[in-house]
Amino acid sequence: MTFRNPPFAALRALESAARHLNFTRAAKENNVTQSAVSHQIRHLEELWGLKLFDRPPRGLALTHNAQVLAPLIRKFLDDLEMSLETLHTEVERVPLRVDMLQSFSVKWLVPRLRRFHDEHPEIDIWISTHDELVDFSSHGVDVAIRLGHGDYPGLASTLLLKEHVFPVCSPDFPKRYDNLNEPADLLSVPLLLRLGDPAHPNWEGWFKMAGVDDAVLTEGTRFPDTNMALQAAMEGQGVALARSAHVGDDLKAGHLVRLFDVDYPSSVSYYLVCPNATSEKPRVVAFRDWLIAEAKIAQEEYDRTAGVILKPARAS
Repeated sequence: MTFRNPPFAALRALESAARHLNFTRAAKENNVTQSAVSHQIRHLEELWGLKLFDRPPRGLALTHNAQVLAPLIRKFLDDLEMSLETLHTEVERVPLRVDMLQSFSVKWLVPRLRRFHDEHPEIDIWISTHDELVDFSSHGVDVAIRLGHGDYPGLASTLLLKEHVFPVCSPDFPKRYDNLNEPADLLSVPLLLRLGDPAHPNWEGWFKMAGVDDAVLTEGTRFPDTNMALQAAMEGQGVALARSAHVGDDLKAGHLVRLFDVDYPSSVSYYLVCPNATSEKPRVVAFRDWLIAEAKIAQEEYDRTAGVILKPARAS
């Protein structure tokens, strides 16, 4: 036998009346008149051919039919409400998609990301990594953190971090060498080199800044990624040339030490970049403001610890 589907309002009336055993309270709960509830119940009884309520001298009593149907209707209404709330939450909780260099993600952003979630639990961050600036529309990216000069035509850019570059090694590494007294002495120890990367400071530039002209580097292990070079340095395999943003936490934890007091500012800095049209969206503004605050803390920490080095350069 096929039964016609009842009106949604009639189902609510039945569930409410069955719970209250009172048409007046059911009407108040559903913001309708008592006669409307009575009419909806009568419509269900006629539609299904089932008696739903007995009407003793005082109040209402559920028939066996209503005792079977009311819990099913209550579960249906609860499930429907829960599903609608979930769907609305999913629509409202759109993730912020952030793209950046892998090295910056691993060594700087990810260790701090919990603080953003604590401040903004309503915003999910989805991270992707690329070495080059992505196309925001085709890659589905909202904002990017890039290492450069800040000149990104058609995009809004915000300076986050200026960097300094210096040699680092494990705390035990210098114990194997007695002659690490001045920058030129690094030419006699294993240097951890990066594969060609024009945006990354090179050893030749650092040696020139340190007053060592025409430095000739010995061939050694080369890495395609900053994180690999730093990991090798932590394991005592040699001296790596590091960006301050990448090693602040490792220096503080004692995993690495800085060598020499040569101030070598990087020619490029970290910028938050996004399309002009979306730069003032609340999610973007919240993430940008948080990044600026975290970058300021990181810069202050670097300024406090910049003089904490293993061996200062000799005065010339």
